[in-house]
Amino acid sequence: MKRTITSKQLERFKTHLLNDEKSQATIGKYMHDVGYFAAFANGRTINKEITLSYKAMLEKTYAITSANSMLAALNAFLRFAGWQDCCVKQFKLQKKVYSSAEKELTKAEYLRLLHTASQKGNQRLALLLQTICGTGIRVSELEFITVESLRTGEAVVSCKGKTRVIFIVSALRKKLLKFVKQQGIKSGSVFVTKNGKPMNRSNIWREMKHLCQQADVSPDKVFPHNLRHLFARTFYGIEKDIAKLADILGHTSINTTRIYTMTTGVEHKQKMERLQLVI
Repeated sequence: MKRTITSKQLERFKTHLLNDEKSQATIGKYMHDVGYFAAFANGRTINKEITLSYKAMLEKTYAITSANSMLAALNAFLRFAGWQDCCVKQFKLQKKVYSSAEKELTKAEYLRLLHTASQKGNQRLALLLQTICGTGIRVSELEFITVESLRTGEAVVSCKGKTRVIFIVSALRKKLLKFVKQQGIKSGSVFVTKNGKPMNRSNIWREMKHLCQQADVSPDKVFPHNLRHLFARTFYGIEKDIAKLADILGHTSINTTRIYTMTTGVEHKQKMERLQLVI
């Protein structure tokens, strides 16, 4: 059988990802990346020569981390299609020991965002930011912060076949209980739209972006996942327990958690200076 990528095959791959309980964001990313490869192949027979040529093109066009994520999607599709012999290795990348200060949200910037949201009268957004940053929860898991969870002080999060318990600190719990009482929310998700549906990533991202200019925070730093990073760095700075942090964040691998706990280049430089090994 001729190895060519068809629309029906792509639909079957999408169904495979759904059955594998991949998140909607992951499925969207994989389908986009495989579609990009299909356009590159342009109806040609899929073989190792084609995939190696594609890999070389990615190296010239994209950052290595982006190219590797695109190759991961491609390899997943090739394995699904039974074309394992066409899979290619990802680019080797030396692990960074610190993150970019231009991309990581600082605590001072986070506090400015909260202050700005409060000044603008957007109580819901101010509380939402504190909920993500105060618990380390994923934005996609916010629907599990319910009125019922506020009563117990614990949110039970079920995602991708895994369940974990998120502790809601007392100060946040009190704020949210007051909020739901004011809003007349008697059950279900705390953070909902005017139609009563749980807020999604795009709703939240859009509201956060509106705060940037007034809060004097770079738009490149203002997105929900950066609040989770700030939680992780702050927790690790106090506890120094990466295994416990991995459990809280819902990570299967501690290697993923290490990415979250990296200090910025400025902090890394300060630590190196404190060594005082050059006299």
